[in-house]
Amino acid sequence: MRYQDHDQGGTPERPARTRPWLVAGVAGLLLALVAPAAIAGPGTGIDEQTRPKGTPVPCDPDALIAAITLGNARGGAVLDLAKDCTYLLTADVGDGAGLPAITSPITLNGGKNTVIERAAAVEQFRILTVEADGDLTLNHLKITGGQTDEDGGGIFVAAGAALTLNHSRIVRNISAQEGGGIRNAGTATITHSYLERNTAGTGGGGVASTGVLDLRSSTVGENVSTNGGGISSAGSVVVVGSAITGNRATSVIGGGLLATGGSALLTDSQVLRNSSNTEGAGVVAISVQLHLRRVVIADNAARSGGGGLIINSTSSATVRQGLIQGNTANTDGGGVFNAGALALFDTEIRGNQATRGGGVYHDADGTLTLYTSTIRKNTAVADGGGIFNEAGGTVELNTATGTVVSANRPNNCVNVAGCPG
Repeated sequence: MRYQDHDQGGTPERPARTRPWLVAGVAGLLLALVAPAAIAGPGTGIDEQTRPKGTPVPCDPDALIAAITLGNARGGAVLDLAKDCTYLLTADVGDGAGLPAITSPITLNGGKNTVIERAAAVEQFRILTVEADGDLTLNHLKITGGQTDEDGGGIFVAAGAALTLNHSRIVRNISAQEGGGIRNAGTATITHSYLERNTAGTGGGGVASTGVLDLRSSTVGENVSTNGGGISSAGSVVVVGSAITGNRATSVIGGGLLATGGSALLTDSQVLRNSSNTEGAGVVAISVQLHLRRVVIADNAARSGGGGLIINSTSSATVRQGLIQGNTANTDGGGVFNAGALALFDTEIRGNQATRGGGVYHDADGTLTLYTSTIRKNTAVADGGGIFNEAGGTVELNTATGTVVSANRPNNCVNVAGCPG
């Protein structure tokens, strides 16, 4: 098992029309999962004094269509949508969406229970398309019911376009291709928002991105796709203070986050309870520079290898002040499968399980370096409870820094110099 490069598919500019965190100490790490309220969602609100005021739009989908059309024509608009209103869209108005394509700076301000939804039993279309040079901001809105046989079930962001989500929900949208909730080829900034229960046919159940993706204080949860159940990124992705939870890859790889190129940075975040029907349930790095700091990767499950974290042979990764706990794999690498260059600093790997390499399975192509880290109480059904190192692989424990490998079953290590048993 080498985890070679994964082909995410084409990257069109636009679709074709047809809790307190980890505390690192000398003795290890203490974990308290963030309380749900700590990841602020749509209900927390944007300061009414700072949010731009705009033109009121009555609770009528035709009025919203007309307002966006006029805003585009005038070079931009701020539109205040009605509270306690569902703008129910019934037809594709062009460009495969139920609303006019965004071609200028447009802000849509929602409020309590403001929803934009595709009606049931009508033709398939996404909710919004942001064209090149378009700039869309959504505040306090729920986007739901979008469905397309192209990319971007809820929202499509073309190359050169921008999307900003604040305190919003992207829920129950479907794409036959990439990006069940959002397909981003431009720049997407998501704060205090939820991407939940979206579905994609090929990649990125919650969001598929080949551009720049910045996710802060948000949740990507219970999305489903063939690959990259939660997030599939082939560009630049930054995740801060967020949760990637309960997502599923149904066929190939990457239950929570699948990064297949560029760079990925996660800080003060959780990757929890994701699953893959084959490999890589939590975080998968393929041809990526990956950096994790104060990240919890826990309780993810893969039917094949790499329960928590996979680093392939063309990737490099650092994990600082991390916790990798309670992940499972039916073959190799319950906590970590590493075939690249991986360095762990002040990190704990505990309570993971696999057939080989309960804590870490280390491929012969890889380099693994540990500093002040702990690998403890992991279990392998066959061999290498703590670390299983293929012959030829390089593992440096650096026990002088405080690295500890202990209480793993049936043994602590296989083929690791300086490891106690």
